[in-house]
Order: sequence, then C-alpha cells, then structure tokens
Amino acid sequence: VPVLFLVAAPYIRRYVAGGQCKSTAKLDGKVVIVTGANTGIGKETARDLARRGKVIVACRDIRKAEAAASEIRTETGNQQVIVKKLDLADTKSIREFAEKFLAEEKELHILINNAGVMLCPYSKTADGFEMHLGVNHLGHFLLTFLLLERLKQSAPARIVNVSSLAHHGGRIRFHDLHGEKCYNRGLAYCHSKLANVLFTRELARRLQGKSQRRAEFTANALHPGSVHSELVRHSFVMTWLWKIFSFFLKTPWEGAQTSIYCAVAEELDSVTGQYFSDCQPAYVSPWGRDDETAKKLWNVSCELLGIQWD
Repeated sequence: VPVLFLVAAPYIRRYVAGGQCKSTAKLDGKVVIVTGANTGIGKETARDLARRGKVIVACRDIRKAEAAASEIRTETGNQQVIVKKLDLADTKSIREFAEKFLAEEKELHILINNAGVMLCPYSKTADGFEMHLGVNHLGHFLLTFLLLERLKQSAPARIVNVSSLAHHGGRIRFHDLHGEKCYNRGLAYCHSKLANVLFTRELARRLQGKSQRRAEFTANALHPGSVHSELVRHSFVMTWLWKIFSFFLKTPWEGAQTSIYCAVAEELDSVTGQYFSDCQPAYVSPWGRDDETAKKLWNVSCELLGIQWD
C-alpha cells in the first residue's frame, strides 16, 4: 500500500490542484481591490495580480496586511501594492474605506470580494447582522454598491465574488436571516455562500440590463476548492482534520487560480452571471438559480443596509 501511494501521489496531487489560470494578461494602468488579501487565497490572488498591475489590499488586520503587502512588493518588484483598512463586519468601516478609496483613486477595474468567515460561533456584526451573512454577503453587497459608479466609469470592469461549493447546502431563510431562532455554524456558512451566488446572478442581470455593451461590466462567482487555509480557524475539529488531510487539499496558490482566472482571462470579457470552479463553468444548485429568491434577497439586503439600489 505505501508503495502504491507513492506511485499514485503525484497524480493525486495533480487532480487535487485542479485548474490553473493560463492567462498572461497585464493590468498596466489598472486598479484592483482584493478584500481579505492578507492570508490564504486572497493573498495569493493579490500576489499574482501584483505582477500585472496595481493592487489594493483591503483588510481588517492592518498589521497582517502590511506584512503581506511588504512580502508581495519585495517578490514582485511592484510598489503599487497598497494597504487600506476594511472591516466587513462594520458598515461604518466599509463606508469609510469606500470614501477614502474614491477620494484617492480615480479608477477601479476589478473588485474581488474574497474575504470571508467560516464556522463562527454565534455572533453578530457591529450592525446586528449574523456574522456569516453580515461579512460574507452584506458587507460585500454594500462595498460593491458604494464602488459601482467608479467601476462603471472605468469600464470594462469586473466584479468577482468568491463563493463555495457549500452553496449547495444553503437556503435563504428569510424568516430567520440572522439565526436568532435556530443556528448552526456550518449551515450559516452555506447560507451565506448561497447568498453570494444569488447576489452575483441578480447583479449581472441588472448590469446587463443597463449596459448597451454587455462586456462593459461583468459579475461572476466561483468556488476556489477545498483549500488548506486559516478559514477553518474557528473550528478545532476542522483545523485538526485539515492538518491530517492536507495532502488532499489545495494549497492557497492552487485555490487562488479560479479567482485570478475570473479577474483576468480574456475569454471571459463578455461572460457574466456565471459560476466557476477549477477555471471552468460549474454546476449551480437549483436554489442558486432561483431568480425570485435572488430578487427578494436583493431587496431585503437593501432594506437591512438602508440603501436604495435600483
């Protein structure tokens, strides 16, 4: 058995690694925002894109973000890797980030909504939203809303939402969005990832409807794969399992490939409202294709955030 495993190991690793972004597209003169880019796939996404253009590292933990940005600057030789504070669990922080960004940057070509939380014990954001829903969905929903005009002015532009295969286990429980009646940390994560897929679908529909040229604005979602990262830090059991089975998990670099693909691949210039995995289109759950739920979630999200987004 050990001999067979050694023989099969390279093939197993190649299968686990999944698709790889082959695009060599440069982003000269372009600006990219990557949320949660201080660790994991966000950091690897920022590292790759820093070899192509200017990257804004948007993170809650400034110390970690500065360390990551410094490492990326040294490795890529690109000094245009800039750290800005963004706490997606606080709408005040999101608004402050957007206000400063819009004052300092005249263009925005790619927004990668990457940051996320997973398996959190029950808790709420500064605004009273259940943590998974608040950070993974509502925080990025508000951020996208605040930056959309700058994206439009910079068109062609792309919005990339990092979702998960876990969206298959999610449901939008409008009667208990914040888990006050019933809470399961695993399901809460699934619900928020489904929200990412539905947001992407509805956003693409709305952008497409208002644009004469379909390629001007695109919004796509993706599953990065099962990645060995800090995302499972809130669960002792998952952290333990991740260490034991790390051989069968993607590295952060491998997990970042589909995010990078959605951000730069030339063949996606006019592709919008889709869901990708391993750098190719992937199956979306029936709940992720429900247009009525997508529209209702959009309206409820606007109400919760106190915004009008028509």
